[in-house]
Amino acid sequence: MPEATPVDVLVMGAGSVGCYVGGSLASEGVRVAFVGRPRVLDALARHGLVLTDLDGGDRRLRPTALQLFDHVPEGLHPALVLLTVKSGATVEAAAELDAALPPRTPVLSLQNGISNAHHAARAAPTLNVLPGMVPFNVAELGPGHFHRGTRGRLAARQDPALRTWVAVFDQAGLGLDLHPDLLPVQWGKLLLNLNNPVNALSGLPLREELLDRGYRRCLAALMDEALEALEWARIRPAQLAAVPPRRMPSILRLPTPLFRWVAARMLRIDAQARSSMADDLALGRRTEIDALCGEVVRLARGNGARAPLNARMVELVEAWPRKPEHMSAQALMSALGIQ
Repeated sequence: MPEATPVDVLVMGAGSVGCYVGGSLASEGVRVAFVGRPRVLDALARHGLVLTDLDGGDRRLRPTALQLFDHVPEGLHPALVLLTVKSGATVEAAAELDAALPPRTPVLSLQNGISNAHHAARAAPTLNVLPGMVPFNVAELGPGHFHRGTRGRLAARQDPALRTWVAVFDQAGLGLDLHPDLLPVQWGKLLLNLNNPVNALSGLPLREELLDRGYRRCLAALMDEALEALEWARIRPAQLAAVPPRRMPSILRLPTPLFRWVAARMLRIDAQARSSMADDLALGRRTEIDALCGEVVRLARGNGARAPLNARMVELVEAWPRKPEHMSAQALMSALGIQ
């Protein structure tokens, strides 16, 4: 690994999201360093970084233009850290950052779920950890090739440390909206991310899976439980899709020809898009199911209620390594007890 040179942004977790967001910034002249695991780092060192999207974008960075590290180098003073590791690695990564970086360094958590920024802040008490949200899907199509298959703007909790970055992210084609309270936005995204395990177990691209009414009925049932838990907790999720969260389950249950028409904007997904959880299952990695369906189960339990379908989905995903077989829509409905 090369010695550290001055950087503006440190990507802690060079996976699909980290490589896409960090690479987009680097393509606009931002000095970016990537910390990741050998599988991805070796691919970047050999092939460079290729970023494509559903709008026809195609950006490429040569291997020699990339700063790649397997740990946070000593003496690094980034102006911003993007925390993009999987949920299960949050505490370890945050502790490493806390030991290596100057106090009050801003760390933006661009991770799934609700609690990662909280866990990171506890593990890195000297740093300024901020919650964020990534609205779009990124798939790894090949060594060093990351593809954005859906649209949307990044979001983060409002903080003075992020104000100067808004224009930078806009210039990189990412967008960055700052919110006084990010919790409704995070829950709005988590509701949509409840499709991640459905998609992963289906083995299908996102668009193809969403065009199957059986899989949509599974997603609708998971959303119903989450919405009920949110109502008990008096949390009003933000609208991130074309329709309000409360209307989403009924639209998902529509017959497919009608769903195609009503949800035309939702289906603006290219054929290559798939959930990150599908990649995790394919590569035998630990998934983020606990940060998604598990979060719904905990929210319901905190209000003296239950979320049995989300709990069952956790079991199904965690059982995958023992029997790695994709499930038809009918099989998944049966496993969840949906008639």
